[in-house]
Amino acid sequence: MLSTVSVILLLALTGEWRVEVHYPDGAAQFRCYLIERSGGISGYAIYDGLPWPIAGKLDGQRISFKIGRKLAGDDRPIILWGTAEDRKLTLSFQKLNDTNLYPAVASQVSAKPPGPIPPLPKRIRLAPVSPLPDNGLARTPPMGWNSWNLFADKIDDRIIREIADSLVSTGMARAGYVYVNIDDTWQTKKKFPDLKTLAGYVHARGLKLGMYSSPARKTCADYEGSFGHEVQDAQSFADWGVDYLKYDWCSADRVYEPESMRSVYARMAQALRATGRPMVFSLCQYGLQNVGEWGAAAGGNLWRTTGDISDTWASMSQIGFVLQRGLEKYAGPGHWNDPDMLEIGNGGMTDTEYRTHMTLWCMLAAPLIAGNDVRHMSAATREILMNAEAIAVDQDALGRQGYAVDESGEVWIRELAGGARAVALFNRGPQTKRVSVTWAGSPEVRDLWKHEDLGRIAGGFSAEIPSHGTVMLRIKD
Repeated sequence: MLSTVSVILLLALTGEWRVEVHYPDGAAQFRCYLIERSGGISGYAIYDGLPWPIAGKLDGQRISFKIGRKLAGDDRPIILWGTAEDRKLTLSFQKLNDTNLYPAVASQVSAKPPGPIPPLPKRIRLAPVSPLPDNGLARTPPMGWNSWNLFADKIDDRIIREIADSLVSTGMARAGYVYVNIDDTWQTKKKFPDLKTLAGYVHARGLKLGMYSSPARKTCADYEGSFGHEVQDAQSFADWGVDYLKYDWCSADRVYEPESMRSVYARMAQALRATGRPMVFSLCQYGLQNVGEWGAAAGGNLWRTTGDISDTWASMSQIGFVLQRGLEKYAGPGHWNDPDMLEIGNGGMTDTEYRTHMTLWCMLAAPLIAGNDVRHMSAATREILMNAEAIAVDQDALGRQGYAVDESGEVWIRELAGGARAVALFNRGPQTKRVSVTWAGSPEVRDLWKHEDLGRIAGGFSAEIPSHGTVMLRIKD
């Protein structure tokens, strides 16, 4: 269970509170809340620069309230809860469209009751756009590496060069991990003095360079976004030699009406295409507004289906096993569901759990974007990330996303080119148990983690699987 942080409750609940939220990457984000107690808890929160109403209650020592935020057409609230005891306030925080919990530190800066909630600022509504044609890229799910999961804002030119070298020297590049993606905070000359030269360094090693921006005025880390200069930014990316753009919604709600999201992404897609340089376009908007239904038409090659992943079994399992259900119809060559980056090797899960993480992402036909320090990998991490037989399932040319065939979500199947199928058995429970699958006939069976041919097996397959473990098979009649 996630630990929470206690702080001193200076006065009563009424007044202005500032809340510092601690995310797993170590970054702290500050939000300002105004809370009023009048038989309950009301008032409003200033979140992402916009005012949103608060409703909640204090039941004895227990406090809970919801922020009624409407993000890009999603009405699910942001939730805070905890206890008020001995003049201390303890809170946990859950972001919109996120399965994770985060500790929150609250401090009161004023006891003055809040006034009426300010009106939302006028936002831009873009006209609908016609569907864009396929750009011909990402015929299989992109593979590579991204800086955010491990390094967050502690990234620079030197580290990117070392990562590129290590992708080559470790064999990861040969295995297919070719994109070197620099996430947020690249925007300072001190850290990245010459991006064109850096791109040349990456390209000289047979790799490709990815970059990051946002349609908002500010990125998630509060650097300059692409709002109002999409064409200029797209041309800069092309001039530098960029091959991949991750475009993160972040605070775009401050400037655009929610209904404009599709047009906002199409605007950057058109700007990228106008440069004449092929660039894979990654839509990072957390799965809002049923993005699978329109992501490809807006020019996307892949789109996030959930909030950010964390390096825990609970986060990975919820995102992979639960939140991808029913999305398989949207995936195919050139357009992929993206359940977020791989956490393999970052230390928050066991090697058994990381093997399950890899198996599940391959069954999902998900982009395989590593997020670990590839300069320093254990033998187990290498073996998991570079399992050529698992990667072959992910990169299968047919492009069909796998799906669960039982209610428990422990048996998955994926159709492969040439009439073969991938079958994955998972044990999501706390104890070792036997998991079984049945099939017609006597197909040839190969174990993709043991790298063993098991021969022809009639009627099905059964295995004792450790807690949070997996077996991955390839079968063909």
